[in-house]
Amino acid sequence: MAIAVISVVAQSFVSVNYNMVDYLPENAPSTEALEVMEDEFSGSIPNTNVMIYDVSVQEALRYKEELAAIEGISDVMWLDDVIDMKTPIEMADSDTVETYYQNNNALFSFTVADGEEVPVTDAVYEVIGEDNAMAGAALDTATQQKMAFTETMYAAALLVPIIIIILVLSTTSWIEPVFFLTAIGVSVLINLGTNIFIGEISFVTQSVAPILQLAVSLDYAIFLLHSFSDYREKVADPKEAMRLAMKRSFPAIIVSASTTFFGFIALSFMNFEIGSDLGFNLVKGIVLSFISVMVFLPALTLVFYKWMDKTKHRPFIPKFNRIGNSIMKLRIPVTILVLLLIVPAFLAQGQTNFIYGIGEQPESTRAGSDIVKIEDEFGENTQMVLLVPKGDIGKEEQLVHELSANNDVKSIMAYVNTVGAAIPPEYLDESITNQFYSENYSRIILNTTTDVEGEEAFGLIEDVEEAVSSYYADDFYILGEGVTLYDMKNVVQEDNKLVNTITIITIAIALLVSLKSITFPIVLLVTIQASVWINLSIPYFTDSSLVFVGYLIVSTVQLAATIDYGILLTEDYTHNRKKMPALQAIKKSLDDKFFSIVISASILSSVGFILWLTSTNPIVSSIGLLLGRGALLAFILVIVLLPALLVIFDKVLEKTTWKPNYYKEK
Repeated sequence: MAIAVISVVAQSFVSVNYNMVDYLPENAPSTEALEVMEDEFSGSIPNTNVMIYDVSVQEALRYKEELAAIEGISDVMWLDDVIDMKTPIEMADSDTVETYYQNNNALFSFTVADGEEVPVTDAVYEVIGEDNAMAGAALDTATQQKMAFTETMYAAALLVPIIIIILVLSTTSWIEPVFFLTAIGVSVLINLGTNIFIGEISFVTQSVAPILQLAVSLDYAIFLLHSFSDYREKVADPKEAMRLAMKRSFPAIIVSASTTFFGFIALSFMNFEIGSDLGFNLVKGIVLSFISVMVFLPALTLVFYKWMDKTKHRPFIPKFNRIGNSIMKLRIPVTILVLLLIVPAFLAQGQTNFIYGIGEQPESTRAGSDIVKIEDEFGENTQMVLLVPKGDIGKEEQLVHELSANNDVKSIMAYVNTVGAAIPPEYLDESITNQFYSENYSRIILNTTTDVEGEEAFGLIEDVEEAVSSYYADDFYILGEGVTLYDMKNVVQEDNKLVNTITIITIAIALLVSLKSITFPIVLLVTIQASVWINLSIPYFTDSSLVFVGYLIVSTVQLAATIDYGILLTEDYTHNRKKMPALQAIKKSLDDKFFSIVISASILSSVGFILWLTSTNPIVSSIGLLLGRGALLAFILVIVLLPALLVIFDKVLEKTTWKPNYYKEK
């Protein structure tokens, strides 16, 4: 308890990173490009746009000065940076003018310093008022920072009562649920507090890890206290009852913890470090939950066991004595149905329309409605920056001319078309040339009409790379929000193959050791993996987009967190199979374990759906929806498909299991 109290204080010193770009590997092209530009140029890539309605050019320039005066804002860019304002704007290139000013509406872009997003965007809102609009990555970050703590508390406020109700229904003592939640709650607090040794965690870890740790490790506490209650009826001494309960429940808890542990540890191998950050926290959480249940919970129970005796109540849920018989009548049609679904689901889950960034802000929020306002007036506007070797103005002019011919390029800001290729840079003031030239590079800024991501946006990036490489081979850099997401796409797609492979192999090894069988792990993995594929294929069949980070994390987490349902049923089945035939054994196991599996699945599913309902962060929300739906699907397949497979392959399972000692009919 002392460590938990210290951890509560310690977690307030752990910073939360909301910038997904920071989690790209250091060797990603956009990361290297950003480092080069920061070394070579003083300006940075704009991460915020502001639109002011119905202003004259002079009024727009005054707004520009007000924005530039806000501490934390740099490189405010508008029309006066790309054309000579002394000449009438009607004489300037119309595409260039309309990028910044059209229908008397002005569009500014600027950079908000890292870590200053909340105060700066609040100050911008004060300058522009309610009627004008702001959008961009910095505002997305500020919005998530403001909502993260509130939404976590809201999710916890909804979740804890639901879990308590589920646990009260599953126990025969009013105080037992408090013991469960205290044991796991303490381990969650210690997990959060020990992040002080890391210093910083991602917003995904902050939102998902504590609730997910609570959901997947509550089973450990339930296993122990149910076993303790059983031994209290047989042994007079509570200490002896606890000793026997710890000995009896240890194998089930260690198997459950190890499969979850190995599943989560696979996330730690992701190159996209948001996954490894979450994976490390979940692995740490599982270890701490295991220690808490095996060390802290027995001590807590022995101190307060009399409260359990005083708060006994009758069981609220009747025993499911005939459920096994009913389920097994469906075994043939269910097996055929799943076999028909599994191949289309496997193919579809990889063909979903993926989102690689943070996703869209809801239109019900100001941030979401402002994006629509800006796009209605100016269309899609995404900047891309090229850094090419300095020195050959003729080559730059050819490149700019070629890129200008691309239909997705709205305008280009480069020395050769803004100042003029005929004017030598050395004749001009450095304040002008420094926008375009550094010691080694020439900077070319493209304003494009594509979104920051998607097939069209990524296709444009590939077209630009191909065009630039025809002039400069590999000696150039390209950067921008869209380019970062393009890199993210390439990184996480590679991560997907690696993480899924590691998850399946490590869980298979853990099952092989614990079940002492070659085929039981295969049957279990097929059952849970089928639920994963069906879950992840639903967005494809409903024609909805899916945040890829959520897809990647859930494809691992669902397998790791729900394999326990199958283990619980399978271990009981192998025990019963030593005393009776296969069909009778699985019916008895379903009767005995159905309720326990319902409790575990309902807790995890509740966690997922509450995250989905309470989070405005598209990544966290998608993880919640996939997790909630995945837990339900895993429950259904464990209850209906797994029993069918165990009976169908009974003879194969017997022959490939070490010392099965199955019952033989005379």
